[in-house]
Amino acid sequence: MRLIDLSVPLATGMPVYPGDPRVTIAPALSVATDGVNVLHLDMGSQSGTHVDAPFHIDDALPTLDRLPLERFWGRAVVVDARGAEPRTPLGPSLFEGRLRAGAIVLVATGWSRHWGHDDYLAHPYLTPEAAELLVDAGIRTVGIDALSVDATPADDLPAHRILCGAHAVIAENLTGLDPLLDAQTAGEPIEVSLLPLRLPAADGAPVRAVARVG
Repeated sequence: MRLIDLSVPLATGMPVYPGDPRVTIAPALSVATDGVNVLHLDMGSQSGTHVDAPFHIDDALPTLDRLPLERFWGRAVVVDARGAEPRTPLGPSLFEGRLRAGAIVLVATGWSRHWGHDDYLAHPYLTPEAAELLVDAGIRTVGIDALSVDATPADDLPAHRILCGAHAVIAENLTGLDPLLDAQTAGEPIEVSLLPLRLPAADGAPVRAVARVG
């Protein structure tokens, strides 16, 4: 058994979704002057590797604390979309025959290699039809190694609306999915933890995403 970190590090000035709060991390207390080290964190709820609750796109949908913990931890299926070109829509054919109800579906686009660069915004994204297929297959947790499951920038968020409308959880800005694809090809079981900070009435929260393989 081995653990694989699927999270980007939190740091001052790190990439954020256009218009989201910037991330600033600085010392608040120090051992030299206060006897302890404490950091001050200033960031949005969608910073770094994070999960979206359905409330993210509709006030009438469940907040983060209203979702069952099972949404954030379970067996994973990794779908290989690494051959996709910039801004490519990922349709239903990518997922057909690869899903099982209740699984966490991770979409590996390989786009995490562009983290920190302008190209990161030109990521592949899910079509509404793909999102509908996932919901109809009983999937309630979807993750992607890109900035969003929808295009960036976007006038609307159709994949978000379909997934969140089914009370699904969306994990974004994952990284390091290549080893999971290798493990899956080798027949190894994969379990993923996407447990968020416990923020009452929240639209989402950063996570330390971790996979357990084997």
